[in-house]
Amino acid sequence: MPHPTPEEIIEGITHSHEVVLTSQELTSSRRKVINKYMIAISVIALVVLGIYLFLSAEQLAALHAGLQQDNNRFYWMLLVGFSAEIVAGSMGMGYGVICTTILLILNVPPPVISASIHSAESFTSAAGSISHWQLGNINKKLAKALAIPAIIGAVTGALLLSYVGERYAKMTKPFIAFYTMYLGIRILQNAFKKKENNKKKKNTNIKALGLLGGFIDSFGGGGWGPLVTGTFIKNGHTPRYVIGSSTFAKCILTVASAITFIFTIGIHHWNIVAGLLIGGIVTAPFSAMLTSKLPTKKMFIAVGIVVIFCSLITIYRVFFL
Repeated sequence: MPHPTPEEIIEGITHSHEVVLTSQELTSSRRKVINKYMIAISVIALVVLGIYLFLSAEQLAALHAGLQQDNNRFYWMLLVGFSAEIVAGSMGMGYGVICTTILLILNVPPPVISASIHSAESFTSAAGSISHWQLGNINKKLAKALAIPAIIGAVTGALLLSYVGERYAKMTKPFIAFYTMYLGIRILQNAFKKKENNKKKKNTNIKALGLLGGFIDSFGGGGWGPLVTGTFIKNGHTPRYVIGSSTFAKCILTVASAITFIFTIGIHHWNIVAGLLIGGIVTAPFSAMLTSKLPTKKMFIAVGIVVIFCSLITIYRVFFL
């Protein structure tokens, strides 16, 4: 009996029952996720339509005026939430960094920036956590070890920012701008970093990393992904479980941070929260499909340059204007 050629072996494998079944399962899972998002978007559209149908002319005028306040900030936040979710969907990080950088340019107070981002991100990260849970990407022990210190760090960061953010805005704004510029540099480094094969797994102080990540994410408005997720992956841990567990812990810390801000500074700038939330939710079901076709390295470079440039603008405004 003649031995099969390499081409015949490959052909047999790619058309085997196991491979075809796995492909069908992935396609089915993708369709289920998309269907869920489409249902959610349809419900939101019906709610919006109902509001316009049942509100009086005076109420609609007041709503329209509210959406246009602060120089149409709600519509700008729709664009920011849309863009940030596309980046976060492709790279697993960058949502908070991009939103914080742009809101600093718009002269939004630092406590309001972090409170708005974490309020909106509570919902978007919850959707991501549910997806990771269904796909089995969450290591329960790792998620728990990260979440508990992350909550402590997030509450501490929110309390500190609430106290110094308004009183010492000239100090906190450049501090956060320098921090986002550093994150932009880290993003650029990721773009040009060479992949290492057979990396040895390094030990990671999970509690310290979770505490620090929660604090800087809450105080700086973002940074959990570049610090925590990036550190685990750099130390050789499995990306699938790192991203899933990190996303789950991030969801918990955003809720803790948002609640802390509500009790300390109240609810401000609802138009920012609504814009970021709606923009992110609308983008979520399509971001993975869209960004999978985009060159990841070029996206890292573009995002890093934009974050650094916007941070420099904020620093210039603080010191020279």
